[in-house]
Amino acid sequence: MELLKRILTAVVLIPIVLVLILRSPIPVVALIAALVALLSVQEFLKLSESYGIHPFRWPTYIFVGLFFLFLAISPANKPLLSTAIFVYTVGFAAAFAPFVFLTIGMRRLNLAGAFPAAMVSSFAFAYIALPLGFLVQIREQWSGAFLLLYLLFLVWAGDIFAYFVGRGLGRNLMSPRISPKKTWEGALASLIASLVVGMLLYNYALPISSFLLDLHLIDRRDGYFALQKPPLWPTLLLSAAINIAAQLGDLVESLIKRGAGVKDSGAILPGHGGMLDRIDALLFAAPVLWYYAAWRVMQ
Repeated sequence: MELLKRILTAVVLIPIVLVLILRSPIPVVALIAALVALLSVQEFLKLSESYGIHPFRWPTYIFVGLFFLFLAISPANKPLLSTAIFVYTVGFAAAFAPFVFLTIGMRRLNLAGAFPAAMVSSFAFAYIALPLGFLVQIREQWSGAFLLLYLLFLVWAGDIFAYFVGRGLGRNLMSPRISPKKTWEGALASLIASLVVGMLLYNYALPISSFLLDLHLIDRRDGYFALQKPPLWPTLLLSAAINIAAQLGDLVESLIKRGAGVKDSGAILPGHGGMLDRIDALLFAAPVLWYYAAWRVMQ
């Protein structure tokens, strides 16, 4: 029953996510990312209560919301400019967050709880909001929709193969204290699946982009229409790096949940748990792809 719920939820959500990411204008993408971020932050703050911390809820929500509001109004037609502005915004927001939350903590009667609360809010911003902000900024780049498609397919393929191969063939536990069901066999299957998907998307980037353009799901600037392909090995290295980052993201969230003594971060998605459970791999994988996309723009 649990597996059936997991499959049905994926069947319903995946087409919706793809259409929203491919077709929506940048402000709408930022709004969707903000909604996902706020739901995930809410779950994370609830997890922090299991560690005896009383977090700053509304100040954290407002800080995260303002971050995505800025992304929604940043210039989307100039990738180099939008990348530079994004870097300045991320650097400033990440450095400013601890001071904002510590200042709010001065109003608490229990000063012993002010620093842990500020620490959790700052970490929630860096751990959840910033990586989702990377996704928005990737979408702003040339070929941004195709890059996000590449990222999602890699992460989903790795997750699916890790799950089914781990359940069927897994014998050697990877980290039993943190995630008792994860195996090295599943991890290897995940890596191989991501490499295969990355290679297929590399080989068929032009026809896939043309197909999406014909369906009016993307504009020309959002697809990959280069006639001369780059070398294959950088794509394979990037695919491997994204997969490894995604698997680490999954383990990190498992560590947080294990310390909190819970199985799932929430129950919003039947068969998958909470929103944070669904995006944990993306939180580590998105910065890897963003760095590649930013480096490409700077060339």
